Amino acid sequence: MFFASTELSQKSQTLLADWQRYQSAPSFENFVELAVSINSFTEFLIDKGFTALHHASHELEQVALSLFSVEVQHPIPQAASDDLNERILALIQMIENYMAASANLAERRTEPQPDVVLDTHQTRCLWLIGHKPEVWQDLLTQLGYFGKKIKFLTWDDALPTDINSDPLLLLDISSLPEGEWQNRIKALRQQFSVGQLICLAIRSDFEQLQQALRSGCDWCMPEGTPTHTIVAQILEMDDRQEQEAFRVLIVEDSMTASVFIQRTLEESQISTHAIQDPSQVLNALKQFNPDLILMDMYMPNCTGVEAARVIRQHNEFLSIPIVYLSGETNIALQVDAMRLGGDHFLTKPFNPIFLNAIIKSKIERYRALRRSMYHDSLTGLLNHTSGKNTLDTLLYSVAHDKGDLAVVMLDIDNFKQVNDNYGHPVGDQVIRSLSWLLKQRLRKHDVLCRYGGEEFLIGLPHTSAHQAFNIIDRIRQDFAQIRHPYNGSYFCTTASGGISTYPTIQSGDELITAADDALYKAKRGGRNRIELAVKPASSQDSLFKA
Repeated sequence: MFFASTELSQKSQTLLADWQRYQSAPSFENFVELAVSINSFTEFLIDKGFTALHHASHELEQVALSLFSVEVQHPIPQAASDDLNERILALIQMIENYMAASANLAERRTEPQPDVVLDTHQTRCLWLIGHKPEVWQDLLTQLGYFGKKIKFLTWDDALPTDINSDPLLLLDISSLPEGEWQNRIKALRQQFSVGQLICLAIRSDFEQLQQALRSGCDWCMPEGTPTHTIVAQILEMDDRQEQEAFRVLIVEDSMTASVFIQRTLEESQISTHAIQDPSQVLNALKQFNPDLILMDMYMPNCTGVEAARVIRQHNEFLSIPIVYLSGETNIALQVDAMRLGGDHFLTKPFNPIFLNAIIKSKIERYRALRRSMYHDSLTGLLNHTSGKNTLDTLLYSVAHDKGDLAVVMLDIDNFKQVNDNYGHPVGDQVIRSLSWLLKQRLRKHDVLCRYGGEEFLIGLPHTSAHQAFNIIDRIRQDFAQIRHPYNGSYFCTTASGGISTYPTIQSGDELITAADDALYKAKRGGRNRIELAVKPASSQDSLFKA
């Protein structure tokens, strides 16, 4: 969720410049540029989770799209121009207010020195506004285990002036009358245009949920929602991941069309690579590794369908989406094109905003499919195979840099008893709790894998054995404090771990084996402890010689 203020400023200034360009030269082409700019900015705000800014930008987008037609004369009518101008300036003002508040807070805040090996992700304020703090004490305690410090206020308290400009606010509305809580939420939404609001203890009927969301809440937790469900939602909302830019391969024999498509997509931060010769498509796929192919239907010496059929002969490219671009309007031919390897058909001339929407939706589904192949469905962590492969890649990089690498095997103690005593659904929740804790405490570039069952494989690059021990032992201690709810009560469980390190141990398989041996030493030593591996006598020579 967090990003440099310069990025937000640059995007808002680009939007303002595109509007000013249209005002100076009100042509259809310049209006297209403006509409694409608004669409790109809206997508950016959605991706970052900035609710109020997104709503304002979305409303602006809808107004612009209603005027996006070749039948509309340019310049657009004065009333429509005034409306657009008012909306754009209001959005720019909201952004400036947010940036000013962030800058003022940054000047007042004294930041602690970061730990080189521990990332607690406590980067913004979390506040609970309600009637009685004791009602939510279990929630506050549980969140504390994951490094989330929650400050409590009553509805009668004034919000402190030093609260940051994008907080996460938990709102217990159970003590407020119907009309009042709606007004309170609206006021908070107005005050914190880029914050996130979670409504707690709300009735689960359609009308009340509708009113809460309409007033400005991002999410609602109905009465009776289990504590661990609320914790999960907060952790997910407060841990928005930056994703790699979408990549599109354009296969188009017209240089003019390629340049226009590239400019349109890159306006929405989509990376592109264009080729004019379809016979080069296999090489381009291997080198560029795109998420989607955007292909002209008719090209000299090769049609788009023929190119698609060639692509589909290769197993590694079977699932990559192919979107055709063509002036072909014959429905029968379009159906055949889809049947023979395509996924979507766009008719030229195309609406650039619709093109962006189609491409993004296709890529998101494609990436979700790939993610399901490489990640564990219960925890979202890397699965066994992809975890080992990633660790091997990390080892190569660390060895090349002559650095350290700590490998950890972590296992939940007596997990069979958890399943036997409380049931497998509760056991799954215990596994999720440990995975959440690991994600909160470890760095983004650390390897984190559900190795199997209740066992986790962790790779910590540029981390010594001593540093790794301190980090994992702190996680072990905090995991032992987590209260896992069961039938109105709770239970606690523990974890044990083993740590091995490179360059003491040389190969990936040996590192895992040594960490696993250390783990079982911890088990035999009484559990709920971390042990360091010793260098095996048969350790191989270094993979990388000077």
